[in-house]
Amino acid sequence: MNTKWMSFLLPLFVVACVTVNIYFPASAVQKAADEIVDEIRIERGKKTEPKKEERPKQEGYLLNQRIASIFSLSEAQAEINVEVSTPAIRALKEAMRGRYQYLEYFYNKKAIGENRDGYVEVRDTSMLNLKERSDVMNLVNQENRDRQSLYNEIVKANKFGPETLPQVQRIFANSWRGKSQPGWWIQEDSGNWRLK
Repeated sequence: MNTKWMSFLLPLFVVACVTVNIYFPASAVQKAADEIVDEIRIERGKKTEPKKEERPKQEGYLLNQRIASIFSLSEAQAEINVEVSTPAIRALKEAMRGRYQYLEYFYNKKAIGENRDGYVEVRDTSMLNLKERSDVMNLVNQENRDRQSLYNEIVKANKFGPETLPQVQRIFANSWRGKSQPGWWIQEDSGNWRLK
């Protein structure tokens, strides 16, 4: 290939790569992933009471509140929100929330763990009876299908592009592992497994 073309195409390629990385909102996706994992792993029937805000008794309270609201509005507009409330995503979260109590049993038995790719992986079924082995395989397959669908739906709902799917999966892997309970298997990025 002609060196003139190479000198022209190389900077374009570099700019294109940088552009993709600049516009992928990793921190917003991480925040959304953390919230989704929390929603899925919340105990059924457990409701938290909203905190009551006490109004400070100080002069200029209303003025301070108005000034603060102006700044927080501009900060909120600058912050990127990731869409995680489509009907498909809500249905997937509900299915996963319903399955969580069963998975939790197998996490605690150390039969399954969270891998580095954002999926549940079977670790050791030697302590399980035949029915439990069958159950855990079915649960893991269902969970991983729903997780794959969730990651795809988030990419689609936010128009990220298919090339960002691995990034979304890695971010969710961080959330699943980070929010795992002590004593559960997690796979480190290096590939090694350890008990949290």
